[in-house]
Amino acid sequence: MDVRSGDYGELQRLVDSLFVPGISSAATVSRLDVELRAEILDLCADLMEVVASLPPRTYTRQRLCDQLNSCLVARGWGTVYGTVE
Repeated sequence: MDVRSGDYGELQRLVDSLFVPGISSAATVSRLDVELRAEILDLCADLMEVVASLPPRTYTRQRLCDQLNSCLVARGWGTVYGTVE
């Protein structure tokens, strides 16, 4: 039985669109940047809930991934939507 959603991997696509290859590891995005990009990518309601739960701050790629993964795991959605790197 496959528990993956049709939206599996969409958060990884979100992160990859915010932090393009070759960008400095010190580059940051704001929570607003993340929310706007999530809306542009038309993420499903569950994933928008994860994005909306981000604390207001700026994020490096690693910090954003850690925070998103924490939210996914807390909701039990890691296998459904996938974690991010």
